[in-house]
Amino acid sequence: MEIVEGIGIGIAVVLAALLILFIRRALFTRSGGIIRLSVRVSTILDGRGWSPGFGRFVGDELRWYRMFSFALRPKRVLSRKGLAVERRRLPEGQERLSMPADWVILRCTSHHAPVEIAMARSTVTGFLSWLEAAPPGAVSPRLASQDWPAA
Repeated sequence: MEIVEGIGIGIAVVLAALLILFIRRALFTRSGGIIRLSVRVSTILDGRGWSPGFGRFVGDELRWYRMFSFALRPKRVLSRKGLAVERRRLPEGQERLSMPADWVILRCTSHHAPVEIAMARSTVTGFLSWLEAAPPGAVSPRLASQDWPAA
């Protein structure tokens, strides 16, 4: 009888965890302004360390949430005011195996440290528009380099 109870409790816990993941995803995606986004969380091994997730634009912030996490808070927050794009490149080596073929990697600098983010080529234009958005008359030095290779 104890084994059956243990199995029942285990199944209930797994179902509750799945329910929380689906509710979390539904809450974030219903409000719009969501993009698929991978962030490089570790640079120890070349071409590795990418974590899938999604970004949500909230005012002057891009909030990144890990795809497989129970956390309701973002794992990383990038402020538009302190963010500049250094360069753009296509996935290389091992990176081609960990992300879709049409994705582009942006190396950015922020107040805290350099950060690499990857997103679909079609999403880059919207991201750069959000990054460049500024009040009328303001000069925006967000793009550090205009000599990007054609992607």
